[in-house]
Amino acid sequence: MTEQSSFQLLLIGSVMGLSAGFAPGPLLMLVLSETLRHGVRSGIKVAMSPIITDLPIILATLYLLSHLAELQPILGSISLVGGCFLAWMGYENIKRPVPQANAAAPPINSLGKGVLTNMLSPHPYLFWLTVGAPIISRANNQSLAMALSFLVGFYGCLLGSKIGLAVLAGQSQNLLSSTAYQWVIRCLGGLLFFLAFILFRDGVGLLLAN
Repeated sequence: MTEQSSFQLLLIGSVMGLSAGFAPGPLLMLVLSETLRHGVRSGIKVAMSPIITDLPIILATLYLLSHLAELQPILGSISLVGGCFLAWMGYENIKRPVPQANAAAPPINSLGKGVLTNMLSPHPYLFWLTVGAPIISRANNQSLAMALSFLVGFYGCLLGSKIGLAVLAGQSQNLLSSTAYQWVIRCLGGLLFFLAFILFRDGVGLLLAN
């Protein structure tokens, strides 16, 4: 993406974090099923699992990108793939039916279930390689505070939304079928399409600049 202010990076991270937090997927389903089975505390433990699983992914992708810094065609291609990934996430938010939180889970502790689920999902790897790490890398070229703005926005909203849904699920088992919830994820899907457009634009710019 083009050069951003700290506030803009905080806002972009917040939108992506909220979308990832509210969107139906394996980790959200596990948050809700653990909450309904074992209480809000278990759901919150699952919601916190990205803190454990994402750090090595972020470090690995940043290391990889640092060796590609002068290869604009590769970075442009990564940006285009990232745009496709965000567009796919946006489409899923808008069109994908919301599943039920009643799937069986393996007999291990709640945090362990969350860590295992997140590690085995392709979403974190795709997101950080094609979207998250390139944003952090470019922001860090301006200042560490800029990169931290994106991370604070992303994880504050990712974890906050999942924890909030766990608390709500503990009070209402009809959360997923509510009209308000479905409109929230559809609106976030629309914002993801906008961010995907920005990545497409930057990717084409990098490819043409070579």
